[in-house]
Order: sequence, then structure tokens, then C-alpha cells
Amino acid sequence: MSTFRGLCLVFLALIALAIPAASYAQGVSIGVGISVHVAPPALPVYVQPAVPGPGYIWTPGYWAYGEDDYYWVPGTWVLAPTPGYLWTPGYWGFVGGAYGWHVGYWGPHIGFYGGVNYGFGYGGVGFEGGRWDHGVFAYNRSVTNISNTTVINNTYNKTVIVNNTTSRASFNGAGGTAAQPTAAEQAAANEKHIQPTSEQTQHEHTSLTNPQQKASVNGGKPAVAATPKPGQFSGKGVVAAKTAGAPYHATSAKAAVKADRPANAQAKTANNNRPNTANSTTTANKGKTATNSNRAASNPNTAHAQSSKPAPQPKSAPKPQAHPSESHPAKKPAR
Repeated sequence: MSTFRGLCLVFLALIALAIPAASYAQGVSIGVGISVHVAPPALPVYVQPAVPGPGYIWTPGYWAYGEDDYYWVPGTWVLAPTPGYLWTPGYWGFVGGAYGWHVGYWGPHIGFYGGVNYGFGYGGVGFEGGRWDHGVFAYNRSVTNISNTTVINNTYNKTVIVNNTTSRASFNGAGGTAAQPTAAEQAAANEKHIQPTSEQTQHEHTSLTNPQQKASVNGGKPAVAATPKPGQFSGKGVVAAKTAGAPYHATSAKAAVKADRPANAQAKTANNNRPNTANSTTTANKGKTATNSNRAASNPNTAHAQSSKPAPQPKSAPKPQAHPSESHPAKKPAR
């Protein structure tokens, strides 16, 4: 009976842990993948590589977090997993004192991405970089880099006006964007979605393993800001950032990460770093004993002389002494 009750408690605890992650998304996203107590850097300034071929859809670059640092995942062109689907970018949302990452997804309509102006058609609401037309993706020439019109012939021209062009904020919430989801974006969140493709996942992993993409190294100005295809971090078409979106102070960010550790974790770390006096004393005494034993073993004459001494003859009980013998001082208790 007690075993069954314990399993029930564990099951209920797991459910309780899962609820906050789902509710954190403000009802407009799949969920939160990670939360950090340090604001992500501003979006860097860069140009879009030319579309590599028909059917590719632009997925903007973003700051991800891993290994105690933000790192830039370059914007890139990705083939849609199925015709008719569009990419809703992920975004950071500041809620409850933490920055939570809302993972992007593929769907028939663009959902809420925090009002973040990623550029190139993603002005904070919707997507103006292209549209599906009878199973074929057409590109808006006003916001898309099309260098080869012989390969890309499904195009149109629509002027896009972005009111907020000065902010390079990469997150939603206090200090970032103040956008709230529209009714259409909330409806899009409830539609059938497809998670990032394997190419997108590998693209992000490659960014994590490249030290030059880390904010503490590049200062918010990544060496690879955009690529023509996922995973292509060198060669023709790879674009470096022109400038950082805003000054980035990596030292203060790392300090904030350390300060955010739970109090018991900090105390545990401090205790682990503090020398153990009792263990040190015990180790020292063991070392002395081992040394004395080694000396005796290395000098057989001394060992023989000690063993050849005659056994002491019994005598009458001596009178108590006020002080211990100088030749055999009493050992002090270990502290």
C-alpha cells in the first residue's frame, strides 16, 4: 500500500512540474524550451543572403542559450516541410523575472512571435516576405534578396512599411517589445503545427559548437549572421554581421547568471571550495605514520635494535608524575 501511494505522489509531482512550462507560453505558443534570468543581446544588423532556389522560406536568426552563454543561430533559407506551411519564429518572453524561449514552428498561418522585428518580412506581426499560391511559394521582391530571376520567377512586389525601425530588441516584455497576441495569432497557435525540421535543429547545434557565435566572444556581432542554407557556415553566400544591435556586456551577463543560482547551490559550492581541516589533519597524521614506518623499514638495524630491547621487568607502582616524560610527549588530540 505504501509503495502504491509513493508512486502516486511521484506521478502527481511530474504533472505539477509540467504545468508551468505549458502555461508560461501565454496561450499563444507551443511552450517554453528554456528560461534564463539574463536578457538576450540585441539583434545584430546584417543583410539577407540571396534565396538559393524555389520553395525556400526565410527563417530569421535569433539568440539561443546554452553552455552558460547566448549564441547566435544564423538566419537561413529552409525548405518548408510541407506545401502551404509558413514559419513562425521563436522568441524570448520576459515573464515572472525570467526570459523564456518560445520555440518556433511550422503551420498554415503565422502565429505570435513576440512582436520582435526580425526583418526581411518579419516585422513583428505576420510575414510579408512571400506567400503560397496554388502550392507554389511566391516571393515579395520588396523585402527578399532575389539575385537570380531566371531561377526564381514566382515573384510579386508589395511595399512593406515597418513603424518600429529603431528597436533591435530580441525579446518581448519589460525592456523589449510590448506586443500582445492578436485574435488571429491566438487562433494560429491552436492549429496543427510541425516542429523545426532536422536541418534546423542541426543548424542550431552547429551554432552552439562554434565559439565565434557566442555573445561573450563576438560582443553581439556574430561572425556568421546568415547563411544561404542550414549548416553552411563558410563559403559563398555566408554573411557576417555589420554591427551589433546594441552594446553588449558579457561580463555583467555572466555574473548575473552566477548570482541567479539557488542559495543552497551557492552554499554547497562554497563548502566544496573550502578546505576540510579535519580531513587535512587526518591525512597529515596518516602521512607521518606512513613516513615513520617507511623509515623503520628502510633501516633494518634500527628495527632490530628496537625489537632486541629486553622486556621491562615489573616494578612497584610508580608515584604519579606531575608532567609527562619529555622523551615521549603526549599526543594532542586531532581537531
